[in-house]
Amino acid sequence: MRILMLSQYFWPENFIINDIVRTLDEQGHEVVVATGKPNYPDGQVFEGYRAGGIQRELYLGRIEVLRVPLWPRGQGGAKNLILNYLSFVMAGMLCLPWLLRGRDFDAILVFAPSPITQSIPAIPLKWLKNARLALWVQDLWPESLSATGFVKNPYLLKVAGWMVRVIYRHCDTLLVQSRAFVEPVARYASRKKIQYYPNSMDVNSAKAVVAVPQELRALLEQHFCVLFAGNLGTAQALDTLVQASVHLRDDPQIRLVLVGSGSRIAWLKAQQQALGLDNLVLPGRFPTEVMPQIFERASALLVSLNNEEAFAQTIPSKIQAYLAAGRPIIACMNGEGARVVCEARAGLASPAEEVLPLVANIRCMKALGVAERAAMGASGRAYFDANFEMTSRVRRLVELLQR
Repeated sequence: MRILMLSQYFWPENFIINDIVRTLDEQGHEVVVATGKPNYPDGQVFEGYRAGGIQRELYLGRIEVLRVPLWPRGQGGAKNLILNYLSFVMAGMLCLPWLLRGRDFDAILVFAPSPITQSIPAIPLKWLKNARLALWVQDLWPESLSATGFVKNPYLLKVAGWMVRVIYRHCDTLLVQSRAFVEPVARYASRKKIQYYPNSMDVNSAKAVVAVPQELRALLEQHFCVLFAGNLGTAQALDTLVQASVHLRDDPQIRLVLVGSGSRIAWLKAQQQALGLDNLVLPGRFPTEVMPQIFERASALLVSLNNEEAFAQTIPSKIQAYLAAGRPIIACMNGEGARVVCEARAGLASPAEEVLPLVANIRCMKALGVAERAAMGASGRAYFDANFEMTSRVRRLVELLQR
């Protein structure tokens, strides 16, 4: 197939779509990527790129990538995020029809974590290229706007719902990453368009040998480390993790290790210092290639989300990564993510934003024997192989795009 992949986020930003594109190419499909300038999650345009102008490059030396200008996210805040979202829409509408002139595609796939506005430039391209348009829904709008507190005005939320309805109407297929997304998406679109298509992970893509930094390796080997990896933002219930650290100070062996960066990293560092939390470790962000080794050395892997309906319907991508790592999981969240962990028999789950049950699960996990924790990890890996392995999932994606 000839596939146009449209996404505001792409390599060198760390998103699942990078491996999806590579796997499509390896399976013999012709893929072109239309995206923006990399600036997630820290908000600064990556070295080697510039916010303005159009840039062309080759991903993996063979896959064409077209980058349109955008306003960087900066340090967050409504103004920067709105400008970031709108600049990609405007640049995509103005530049992509010209950049893709004379090119034919069988399908256009939009990878759509927030914001869903990034799918808007795909609508005129669908008509210009006479191609099928598929939208892979990663976040529920307008629900996630309300859940993160980004938009609280009921009128604005209603306008966002109207926009979502218009976008969905122009799509031929709506792929949803969680079965719990089906009903919320069906409020704005025909149920016939909706197909369950979960996130996946390529366990072979991160095999490169990159050493874990000495200080972090020593920490992971000498303590019972419960490791959180990913974005440290407003949705991850970080207040709950800080309070859990307070309750766990009486155990000198336990460490909560939050690997990553995001809009709340400064707040976390301030809390760490103000509360004297030696058991809360913030080592920063590491390359994707080193993460499997970090996971392998962790005693348990932690995932947390806010107590919001929209998040209860989501399966965070880190759950697939955790399952693939074959380590026991501690989930502090509601809904689909917790269901997957329990169904896979891969770990322990507690309700979102409830500190004491999370603390109890961490203590319980530590009390288990090494063999019991290893059995949880092995069960999780088996569940991953059956449900989320990328090669078979990408073949399924092609089948859905060809319908």
